Amino acid sequence: MEGLRRDVGRWAPAAALMCAVLLIMPSEVSAVRYIVGGNMGWTSNVNYTVWAQGKHFYLDDWLFFVYDRNQMNVLEVNSTDYENCISDHPLHNWTTGAGRDVVPLNVTKTRYFISGKGFCFGGMKVAIHTEKLPPPPTLSPQISDSGGLLNSFRGQIFLPVVFAAAAVWDSFLLLL
Repeated sequence: MEGLRRDVGRWAPAAALMCAVLLIMPSEVSAVRYIVGGNMGWTSNVNYTVWAQGKHFYLDDWLFFVYDRNQMNVLEVNSTDYENCISDHPLHNWTTGAGRDVVPLNVTKTRYFISGKGFCFGGMKVAIHTEKLPPPPTLSPQISDSGGLLNSFRGQIFLPVVFAAAAVWDSFLLLL
């Protein structure tokens, strides 16, 4: 038991430092995979304009088209062909034959997708505007009359680090 306490005492500062580093590191933003049409998928009788409203599509996100491969397809077209449901000369045919097609959003622009075979006239079309990810918010320093070190860091870095270190220390003590 005494040896375990000695080991915990040796590793506790390192663990607290690791927690502090993890709290300070900026969080990574990962790409989002959107299932086009949500739980309905890529099918008729879905208003894809309404589905896309309020969503922000960013660079490196993905569109996932799920549909009946025997009836429908996924075609990327220009804006004129989109408006008129013309599928004769698509910019890209994303149909792979499995009914599970993934489109990477790797360019900042508006892209137009339709289903040919007459389904576009029934509303199977969606316009997706891809934009750059906005910059992360910056921390603004808090102004305090007291000017103390603790107040200048309050709620930003110092207190979360203290609480993390205390939590790690408590976890090690529970092991004893």
